[in-house]
Amino acid sequence: MIIEISNLTKSECDESRLESVASFAMESLGIHRDSELSISLVDEDEMSALHVRWMDEPGATDVLSFPMDEMKPHSAAQGPGMVGDIVLCPDFAVKQAKDAGHSLQEELELLTVHGVLHLLGYDHRESEEKKVMFGLQEEFLGKWRSKA
Repeated sequence: MIIEISNLTKSECDESRLESVASFAMESLGIHRDSELSISLVDEDEMSALHVRWMDEPGATDVLSFPMDEMKPHSAAQGPGMVGDIVLCPDFAVKQAKDAGHSLQEELELLTVHGVLHLLGYDHRESEEKKVMFGLQEEFLGKWRSKA
């Protein structure tokens, strides 16, 4: 996978782990290995601006996903493509990490997988969709962490 990461914040994170978990999730979902993904870490002001502009919702959020080539799971045979952009907000995520009882790094890894799933068409608006998406999220994180 070709993954570009830009940390535009003062928050420190292990970018290689974000790249690794994103790659693992995309490979697990059958995405061509030469596909591209961008991950940006932004502050709460930037995330809030993006949230209002693209989702018409006020305030910051933890993760936003912007699909590019509308790729779907198990599409490797169709060749590589631009999966899209994931935007993470560490300042927002740190609160969630504390509530969940794990590190900011672990929360950013979870949000990266969450973002990949959104890019590939998964959602969690309906209870059945949520069950599927969150199940995959936990499965991929568990398998990846056992190998990392």
